[in-house]
Amino acid sequence: MEILHLLADEAVQVGSSLLGALNPTILALIFGGSLLGLLVGAIPGLTATMALALLINLSYGMPLENAVAFLLAVYIGAVSGGLNAAIMINIPGTPSAAATCLDGFPLAKEGKGGLAIGTGLIASFVGTIFSILVMIFLSPLVYKIALRFGHWELFLLALFGIMICGTLSAGKDPLKGWIVGFLGFAAAMVGMEQIFAYPRLTFNFLQLKGGIPLIPALIGVFGISEFLAVLQENVAYKIDGKVGKIIPPMKEFIPLIPSAIRSGVIGVVIGAIPGAGEDIGSWLSYDVGKRRSKQGHKFGTGSYEGLVCSEVANNAVIGGAMIPLLTLAVPGSPPSAMFLAAVWLHGVRPGPMLNFENPGFLPLVAAMLILGSFAMLFWGLALAKPMVAILKIKREILLPIVIPLTVIGAYAGGVRIFDVYLMLAFGVLGYILRQMDYPLAPLVLGLILGPLADTSFRRALQQSRGAIMPLLERPIGLLLLLCIAWLIWTGIKRTRQYYAEQTAREDGEELSAE
Repeated sequence: MEILHLLADEAVQVGSSLLGALNPTILALIFGGSLLGLLVGAIPGLTATMALALLINLSYGMPLENAVAFLLAVYIGAVSGGLNAAIMINIPGTPSAAATCLDGFPLAKEGKGGLAIGTGLIASFVGTIFSILVMIFLSPLVYKIALRFGHWELFLLALFGIMICGTLSAGKDPLKGWIVGFLGFAAAMVGMEQIFAYPRLTFNFLQLKGGIPLIPALIGVFGISEFLAVLQENVAYKIDGKVGKIIPPMKEFIPLIPSAIRSGVIGVVIGAIPGAGEDIGSWLSYDVGKRRSKQGHKFGTGSYEGLVCSEVANNAVIGGAMIPLLTLAVPGSPPSAMFLAAVWLHGVRPGPMLNFENPGFLPLVAAMLILGSFAMLFWGLALAKPMVAILKIKREILLPIVIPLTVIGAYAGGVRIFDVYLMLAFGVLGYILRQMDYPLAPLVLGLILGPLADTSFRRALQQSRGAIMPLLERPIGLLLLLCIAWLIWTGIKRTRQYYAEQTAREDGEELSAE
């Protein structure tokens, strides 16, 4: 009964905050911020973190309620907007939409760009709403789980993510996925390490001391390599000129509900782990969905289920990231760190004393997230057909227009011309990998997870004075170790099966030739 009373009180407070937010000023800020976020997310190289960082000063002069409404709307819009570029031109607008490329772009090539964008937007909305409900009603439970993640668990989580790379090979050799994943991991080691600030693998280049930025590498791997691949195509593919439906029929969406719920749970848990973020949530959900689905072999070839797994999870991280932020003042993702800085400027101090100092702040955040989700869905569906119309433009015309935008996106992050050179280098690397039939997604995943694995492992060793045995005393760590061992075993099994099939096919071709 006590739990029911607590849930009822939370629901009443959120409802009261929602009613209080229904005024023209706040609604205008929410719809304006959501539109701005969608546009930012659709431009490769501009991330939710960058958008919030640039807009903090703008929100400083606003009342607290207005600032929270505006910034959270931008946050949701930017995370969701990344799917447009991912589906249309195979370049993720934000890092969290990288997994969306694997199924969204093949669907667009089949003339289903409208349905792909509509499905992705609805999945983003579902993921955000689901995470908000968890944040309101189940935050103490998720908070306790996140608290149990120490440095050992974070290291194993990152290693688990890199081992996922074997399943991102779209039914091909898992060994290739692991090779590219650890190549990305090695690239993440470049620069000054984060504990003693000692430069590694910089080869005396001053520009490399800051490491390899994710955005230029991401744009290069998915954007420049795509442009180079198009240049060698003798006959470019054709996309159906008809936009078609945007909103998928309910009968097609109902079978995806179990995958959406599972992806929402994964996104919330990953969001509640400080430092993980939308990228890891999206990739992990995609991998689990591929393994659990009866149609897992279709992932990477144009699967709506794969698209839902990615988009539900990366938006579910938003609500999950708010749990450690509000309870511990520890942001769960980089964009939530920008939001934390913004509320600090307004005199709000998230942490254990938040409910005593600002008792209505959690319901306020939940209410603004709910309204921001509806605004995102409204703008996303309203702009879907204009977005899909871009698909009618021949890629020989479209990509030369996009390339200058990618250069701007790579340059804007660090305001360094060196980042543009890095983007081009990773573009050539991505093109070579593409020609050798290696998957590109693991390279980005390795770059994302590399710093987390490196720092967490070394700090864990420092705490245990170089001993590894304390890991065996941690239940969550042992569970992650078992999961990693299972991934290795299944990957080796699939590799042997792949090469056995290749050998049988080659022998059959030789016999037919004779």
